[in-house]
Amino acid sequence: MTKKYNYRNEIGSIIARARVMKNFTQAQLAEAVGTSQSAINRIEKGHQNISLEMVEKLSKCLDTQILSVNDTGAQGYRINGGKELTGSITINTSKNAAVGLLCASLLNTEKTTLKHLARIEEVHRIIEVLNSIGVKTRWINSRRDLEIIPPRELKIDHLDIEAARRTRTVIMLMGPLLHKFKQFRLPYAGGCSLGSRTVEPHLRALQSFGLEVDSLCNSGFYKATINPIDNTDKKIVLIERGDTVTENALMAAALFPGITTIVGASPNYMVQDVCFYLQKLGVQIEGIGTTTLVVHGKRKISQEIEYSPSEDPIEAISFIAAGVVTKSEIQIKRVPVEFLEIELEILRSMGQKMQESPEYLADNGKTRLIDLKLIKSELTAPIDKIHPMPFPGLNIDSLPFFSLIAATAHGRTLIHDWVFENRAIYTTELSTLNANVELLDAHRVFVTGPTNWRPAEMMAPPALRPAVVLLLAMLAAPGRSVLRNIYSIARGYEDFAKRLRLLGADIEPLSGI
Repeated sequence: MTKKYNYRNEIGSIIARARVMKNFTQAQLAEAVGTSQSAINRIEKGHQNISLEMVEKLSKCLDTQILSVNDTGAQGYRINGGKELTGSITINTSKNAAVGLLCASLLNTEKTTLKHLARIEEVHRIIEVLNSIGVKTRWINSRRDLEIIPPRELKIDHLDIEAARRTRTVIMLMGPLLHKFKQFRLPYAGGCSLGSRTVEPHLRALQSFGLEVDSLCNSGFYKATINPIDNTDKKIVLIERGDTVTENALMAAALFPGITTIVGASPNYMVQDVCFYLQKLGVQIEGIGTTTLVVHGKRKISQEIEYSPSEDPIEAISFIAAGVVTKSEIQIKRVPVEFLEIELEILRSMGQKMQESPEYLADNGKTRLIDLKLIKSELTAPIDKIHPMPFPGLNIDSLPFFSLIAATAHGRTLIHDWVFENRAIYTTELSTLNANVELLDAHRVFVTGPTNWRPAEMMAPPALRPAVVLLLAMLAAPGRSVLRNIYSIARGYEDFAKRLRLLGADIEPLSGI
């Protein structure tokens, strides 16, 4: 039997978590949305009905998508689990590369065509932002090619605030915009609820290019002023080896007519795609794939080009996890192996059998791909803990899937998510599906398997990868499960349910809450 679903409890839990992550008291949140502290207390405990108007106010205040109404066509999934998957699936191009390339297209005064982009919510939000400031975009064929034509002048004052607040990617507009304006403002970055993620590394990196930012706390905006700079060569030492901060620095350096050395850069897959795109635009970049990049910038970039981003390693590990948790034999095509080598080696150490095709190149002519076939296997827990590291280590976004994989393995696995303050807590939601999860602190959990999965009705957490992990666990649970509020999944995956159905998953869309 499935657990009786109470949407008020689930909504209240999401609001409470998001409030704590924003460091708000109940009284402060109540004042911000025009209600009482006692009402917020009742809402968080699931003791009070809540209007869609109040949900919208809370979502904006907390930078969290609490409910998704008419955003994706489906508001939830009904899953009949416990079935093996069969067949093959082809990995789409990278979501994280796509949003970085969309921002980088602002550097070019001529037309850019990005090929085979995934039509996901995160991409749509950035397109909406670009359209609002005068950029013309057009999907030009059935292969998901996107044409981007910049205007003669960007209309930054017309920026779509609502779309911008719903994606953290908006912070990457700072790098291109500092070359276009003497002043501009951007709304605070949104995206997943994973804890406090400071933008200080971005601001420090861009100071060398004259960027000075005031945080307007009461209005929710960053006010940027660009001061004059000299054209002497620059050295930037990043205080965080982050993907987006590296991309921001790259984009700023691309239009600086000198040499910029970026130390402590991320060499991750989306950064490499931005580098390859900039190279096609005539920007010379040395050190791609390492932690030190040397960028020979240009005074102007004006070239009509086409670029094909590489395939998404996190989508690949998602389908790998789907096969592992359902004990299935499936083939996964166009896997970007150079960004999954550690993940695959850990799986082999746990006993997962697989067959790999010879390597071949992605359409960008750079990234190495393979076709991967999973073979039904019995897994055992690894001897060492599983934890992420900057590339070439285990990818930060791969880690949640190893919580799921560990739940299928015999033995006890320590998962250490040292990057995000709160993401490990989402792992405990697997316990509703009967996984044995022991939370040690905000960063570490023990997962003991194998799990005798059971179905349940749940609200997806407001974070992309943990939401997908719950969905995949439901595929393994015999019986009927329901996962609601799936906007976070639509942010990063195109037609995910439909593509799982191609592998034989019994999963159907639901409407309403």
